[in-house]
Amino acid sequence: MSWHVAALTLDNLDDLPKRCRRCVFWELSEQLGKQAADFGSTELEKEAWVSEVLLEWGSCGRVVHMDGVPAGYVMYAPPSAVPRAAEMPTGPVSADAVLLTTMQVMPEFSGEGLGRMLAQAVVKDLTRRGVKAIEVFGEQRPGTEPGCLVPADFLRGVGFKTIRPHPRWPRLRMELRSAMTWKEDVEAALEQLLGTITIPLQTAAPVGEVPSRAGSASYAALRAS
Repeated sequence: MSWHVAALTLDNLDDLPKRCRRCVFWELSEQLGKQAADFGSTELEKEAWVSEVLLEWGSCGRVVHMDGVPAGYVMYAPPSAVPRAAEMPTGPVSADAVLLTTMQVMPEFSGEGLGRMLAQAVVKDLTRRGVKAIEVFGEQRPGTEPGCLVPADFLRGVGFKTIRPHPRWPRLRMELRSAMTWKEDVEAALEQLLGTITIPLQTAAPVGEVPSRAGSASYAALRAS
């Protein structure tokens, strides 16, 4: 299989899974998210958010394709551009960090190392842009249904460290000064195709609720890798 990672833009925004394309959990505050859901305008709001971040800050995501088919994506932005981050119990995000909001890999492409590949793409992009660190709200206790948060064990496996513990949603951080060593480790793992990286599709969680589960099958696979 051949793969290609591209920057997320308005041109390829529709490559996101439909449920993810219309999910604005991170992009809007709880109140505005409810209004968007009531008016059926979540897709427009997501497009407007991506457009604004692109204009004011630059690239805010990556999409990976396998043999020309969208296989997964990751999104990230300055915490000031992510209203829902302020409502997380382990916030706020550090002022010197960019927030990785979500990462998803299609189930049919699990086991290809795409989760690590996407994480590596984020590190490469932000290191080049002079960012000091990446932070992310992880999911400590994945359940049986997919959600917006990335499993905390997966994040730790690719170099993130817990800086704000929580029984459900710890905040983790990666210092980019050590990114080169991490990059070498990831490349070695990819070459050997070690580990099964399965991050399930997110569902549009009810607005106002923190998505608390990211799939037990995915979690088990990550722990076994």
